[in-house]
Amino acid sequence: MTELGERWRCDVVLKRDVFSTIERGHFTTDDGREVDAVLRRIDGVPWWSRPLAGHLFRREARALATAPSGIGPPLLWRGTDRLVRGFIGGVPLHLAKPHGDAGYFRSAKTALYALHRARITHNDLAKEQNWLRTPDGRAVLTDFQLAALFARRSKLFRVLAYEDVRHLLKHKRRYLPAALTPREKLILANKSAITKVWMATGKKVYYAVTRGLFNFTDREGGGTRLTQDAPRIVTRLKEHPNVRDAVVVAYPDRRAGTGLYAFVQASGVLEIALAEFLKLGGAPAAERMQVIDSLPRRADGTARSEILQLIAMNQIDLIEPLIENERERSTIATIVTGRRNLRDRFSF
Repeated sequence: MTELGERWRCDVVLKRDVFSTIERGHFTTDDGREVDAVLRRIDGVPWWSRPLAGHLFRREARALATAPSGIGPPLLWRGTDRLVRGFIGGVPLHLAKPHGDAGYFRSAKTALYALHRARITHNDLAKEQNWLRTPDGRAVLTDFQLAALFARRSKLFRVLAYEDVRHLLKHKRRYLPAALTPREKLILANKSAITKVWMATGKKVYYAVTRGLFNFTDREGGGTRLTQDAPRIVTRLKEHPNVRDAVVVAYPDRRAGTGLYAFVQASGVLEIALAEFLKLGGAPAAERMQVIDSLPRRADGTARSEILQLIAMNQIDLIEPLIENERERSTIATIVTGRRNLRDRFSF
């Protein structure tokens, strides 16, 4: 393929680590159309991680180029150290939380079996963020860096495909346990020998490297900012007499890499005063802060952080399927109207 050149326009950096940088933006196709897309680039990784980064890059490119249409993002362009894939407007499983959604898990099973028929195993489906739920309720897979393309249905292929299915069933057990069949329960109860060895040996090394050396500590991509800074911000905000509650979520930030967005349920206090309150208390700063009258909550009273996450990421169009009632719709609409990352308008 020709060089990327001006065909790529970056809107925001989604993630940056020692293996790649991921950007979201717009790509101009061969026929001149501009489409939403995601760029993975490895041209800026450290020299010592480049061999592994290149290996993961090539695995993803092969899998995306071979996978059946609709299973994952399409490969739009590939160079020696950059690739562009289509953007999927879906919500990660840990945000969508499809409790009782039998249709989603039927779709997930269909997608996974289609992938396996193409002799591809994903190999990273234990992570809920690699399962997306589209606005029409379908399951789509993402993040194919660990995927493997096989020339034939070998013994290793069958073992890895089995593990793909077992990980899907773990998610089904969490969100739709009543629908598990006897055979599915048997699969859940029986890990492959490769997995048993991995959990006893390699997984411990993996955690030591990723969590210790690289600080990969959370599934949402917020890293230490979400796991360490966010709790300190929440604790300090709740010490303010005008604050009733607070939720802090992470979002991709062009300047900081990972930004923190604080939604503060309070009255009679300005955001600038709360920012100063954080500073005086020695707490980290939040890149964005929004004072609101009320938080969207579940029936048990816990805040719906998955919706707040989408607002922080400005993925407003993905919220509608998650709204449970008109009262919640009104609460969310008020937050959306006053959000601090305003780039567009959306009406509920």
